[in-house]
Amino acid sequence: MSFIAFLLAAVVLAVTPGPGIAYVVARTVAGGRSEGLASCIGTGLGGMLHVFAAALGLSLLVAQSAVAFNVVKYLGAAYLVYLGIRMLMRKTESFAVEAVPSQGAASRGARRALFEGIVVEALNVKTALFFLAFLPQFASASSPLVPQLVWLGTICVVLNTLVDVVVVFMAQRLLKSGAARAARARLLTRVSGVTMVSLGAFLALARREA
Repeated sequence: MSFIAFLLAAVVLAVTPGPGIAYVVARTVAGGRSEGLASCIGTGLGGMLHVFAAALGLSLLVAQSAVAFNVVKYLGAAYLVYLGIRMLMRKTESFAVEAVPSQGAASRGARRALFEGIVVEALNVKTALFFLAFLPQFASASSPLVPQLVWLGTICVVLNTLVDVVVVFMAQRLLKSGAARAARARLLTRVSGVTMVSLGAFLALARREA
């Protein structure tokens, strides 16, 4: 049941429009499909850096103090609720503003797009915070922590990358229907917000009753 809840949340979050999707669309518009796909691989690799950092950091925390790790799990649940509320409070106008224009991003080659994708994602503090908050919620205390966190994090990164790849192939169509895209983005973000709030609250309350 815990894994199903994780998978559901991961899928919903993967399809929610955000900076990662905006970035790969921009690279696709600037340099075509090859740059778009290269940027997808780059952001995926950058995401894996966060996964390994979270797994190692949390494992060290557990080794030092089980109480501290439980505190992190509670704070993580609260952070998920906070992210969900922010999504639900997001203004309608912001969905149109985030549309990536067809001009302004010069073509730089697939290799450069790959490297920039890694750097952009690796330096994304929000991604680091998200993994630190999200992954521990589904870790079992009866199993080694690091393999669990790496496995769950890898699933998140793969799902995000697959969605980015689909967006690359659909970039031209998405850009031609700005109003429809804004409506889809708004709906997906609302669903994501409700999912995040519900998940965070459920995890915190379930742990409190245990």
